[in-house]
Amino acid sequence: MSIGRFIAGIGALIRDADTGRYLLLKRSAQKDFGADDWECVTGRVDQGESFPEALHREVMEELGVAVQIDFFLQTTHFYRGEQKPENELVGVLYCCSIPDSEIVQTSWEHSELRWVTASEAVELLPIGHWLLELIRRAETMHDLIPTDLLEYYRQSVL
Repeated sequence: MSIGRFIAGIGALIRDADTGRYLLLKRSAQKDFGADDWECVTGRVDQGESFPEALHREVMEELGVAVQIDFFLQTTHFYRGEQKPENELVGVLYCCSIPDSEIVQTSWEHSELRWVTASEAVELLPIGHWLLELIRRAETMHDLIPTDLLEYYRQSVL
């Protein structure tokens, strides 16, 4: 495989601060990749944009709300379709929170949304789905991270 460039992307796993439920979005049937699959907010990082800036822009475009970045979850690498350089993505995933789940509005990119607990996600998603690991990681981080560290991180990220 020749050396090429990759696309940078973000993911925002959004958690309702009051209920601890996570927002799952079903990709629209009109999407060119992953149609009708469950995801969190995802998107590409534009040229000259930081990962946090891209996250805030994508969440606003897809849901019409501002989010608080709580902490970094993981990096990811995958191909958006066939394994060729122009389909290669490197992503940074964050856990975010919003104060009110009622204000979320979906765009054309999603046909459905659901607020689910970690155990409800296990019932909804197929075994091995990437969101299950992401939610498990977020649950562990929420259990382990000290409140002072969470507040520091929230203030230090765009």
